[in-house]
Amino acid sequence: MTAVFAAGKRQEAKKTGAKWHWLWVIPVISLLAVAAFSIFRPIQVLPRITLAPGYSLTDQNGEALTSEDMRGKITLYTFTYTNCTEPCVQTTGLLQEVQARLNEIDNGDVPIQFVTISVDPEHDTTAVLTEFANQLGADPNIWHFVTGDVTRLKWVIGGGFGLYFGQRDDGSIILDSGYTLVDGAGIIRADYRLYNPDVDIILRDLRLLVEESQNSEGAARYAYEAAHLFLCYPR
Repeated sequence: MTAVFAAGKRQEAKKTGAKWHWLWVIPVISLLAVAAFSIFRPIQVLPRITLAPGYSLTDQNGEALTSEDMRGKITLYTFTYTNCTEPCVQTTGLLQEVQARLNEIDNGDVPIQFVTISVDPEHDTTAVLTEFANQLGADPNIWHFVTGDVTRLKWVIGGGFGLYFGQRDDGSIILDSGYTLVDGAGIIRADYRLYNPDVDIILRDLRLLVEESQNSEGAARYAYEAAHLFLCYPR
């Protein structure tokens, strides 16, 4: 009787030990999986920086272009004016190269758009912006040139995109150079400031946003949310 009782106790102890074994094995496996995800980064994403500003501006055709028109589209914003010459950094040349290489991105049904905002509405009329777009060979289906009254521009560019512009005493324009990448949900995902970024970097970032948009539903969505959680940003 005593032997049977002892054997039962040993069997129960084994079961209890097995339970405790799994209680620490599962967290260890989970931690290893998290570490592997963070180190090897099977999925890379761009950070969600902040909401882009809402706006309603006038394009080169004299029609309103709003931030809502860009919903569901990946948009690269630049800020300039047609009389921008040194020391002003003209940003449109880089966009010409990006436009020429967009065929390197398999964006499927995810639209990619460019919006160039002029900070000189007095000079950059719709006719001037149209001529400027033609000189650059801008595809009107994807590249928009817009402007608006100065007060609105300062709110959108300065308050929303965080770039300074103003006028010197001689009337010349001061403008911070910059490019801003916004996703289809209206969230700023990349800022390129104080230098002309490598076109390859912009194309890489556009590709990452396209891939994230194409995998925004179903099980793949959770993998992308995990990539955001573990800060799997490109190095």
